[in-house]
Amino acid sequence: MKAWRGPAAATAALVLAAGCAAPDSGLAAARRHLAGRGPITFVQASDEAGVATRQVIEAWNRLHPDQRVTLRQFGDVDELHDNLVHHFKAEDADYDVLGADVVTIAEYAAHRWLQPFKGGYSLDTSPLLEQTVATARYQGTLYAAPFMTDAGLLYYRKDLVPRPPRTWRELRGYCEIARKRRMGCYAGQFAKYEGLTVNVTEAVAAAGGSFVKSDGTTPSADTPAAREGLSLLVDAYRSGDIPAEAITYQEEEGRHAFEAGKLLFLRNWSYVYPLANSDGASVVKGRFGVTTLPGVDGPGRTALGGQDNAVNVYSKHKATARDFVIYLQSPDVQRKLLVEQGQPPVVKSLYHDRSLLDDPALGYLGALERSIATATERPVTPFYPAVTQAISDNAYAAIKGGKPAGEALDDIQAAIRAATSEQ
Repeated sequence: MKAWRGPAAATAALVLAAGCAAPDSGLAAARRHLAGRGPITFVQASDEAGVATRQVIEAWNRLHPDQRVTLRQFGDVDELHDNLVHHFKAEDADYDVLGADVVTIAEYAAHRWLQPFKGGYSLDTSPLLEQTVATARYQGTLYAAPFMTDAGLLYYRKDLVPRPPRTWRELRGYCEIARKRRMGCYAGQFAKYEGLTVNVTEAVAAAGGSFVKSDGTTPSADTPAAREGLSLLVDAYRSGDIPAEAITYQEEEGRHAFEAGKLLFLRNWSYVYPLANSDGASVVKGRFGVTTLPGVDGPGRTALGGQDNAVNVYSKHKATARDFVIYLQSPDVQRKLLVEQGQPPVVKSLYHDRSLLDDPALGYLGALERSIATATERPVTPFYPAVTQAISDNAYAAIKGGKPAGEALDDIQAAIRAATSEQ
């Protein structure tokens, strides 16, 4: 899973987020076409849809010739987000099922652009991981159907480290091993982009802090817990335990450094596991392990990634759309997407399937389930583009030493307050 690059889409989204009061048209549209059936369009970012996704859609179409699904893809999640917003504002029914990054659900739901799954239009979420269901809710209502998930994992050199670290103190205690071998100790995604928001959110959550309260609008960055969390990264960078070059790393730069034997520890997503064990250039094949992220007093907390599928409130074929999102959550479909496409499932039972757990290519499944079980979310707010930009800009300055951690958090607090007050 690659992190959503929300700041690139911030201009359009901030205009929309300035007024979260839902239009009456959204309320009226939610009552229409609930029994509508017919062909539908499923929109998704192109980097999230592989061959297995297309095969799953083809299988649906063979069984439902009068309710065929057409897949439409966009270059990346930013392009998808901006295109969806354009169609929503026009009350366009062309898109029916929307494959949305989990952090955009609050924004879309706040404007009542998504069909709520309630009453006669509800979904059975009991087979799904509870944490993934939480990403699909906004203010207590289910607005989306979890489809794929992901969580941050700690990759470590098991041939060099006697046991995986559970805390930041333990991790940094191992950095002497890296120094003796002239390796970098720890890296994540520390370039100034959405991935940094993810990493900082995880560090702050590890210390018990957050950036936005549960109402989605009140900032909570000016707390001792948030300062302790951000300081974990600031101090590690200042000491060299996070190497200087890691300030430029996104997901792929970190993966390549780890595969080249340049890092003792790497925070990254689950997709790294099979690649590090199969890439021809990887020197760490069979020499690394994977575990949960470190915390302050025990295991840390990851920020969930992934995609939720939602139904456009203006769709005219909502019954077909609902059946299709349920189909995409079925164990058989989820298994196929995991095995053939490496897509982490949202169905609980698959994490206990012995045939999957014994598959060497899926050796990360146990750690992934443990990470998801205690996961946090990136700030749940209709103002996410502004919030993530405030976090990444100021946290980047603090990590590089451009401003103290306390000042960076004060600036994040002020920026979030300013963004969420523009209603």
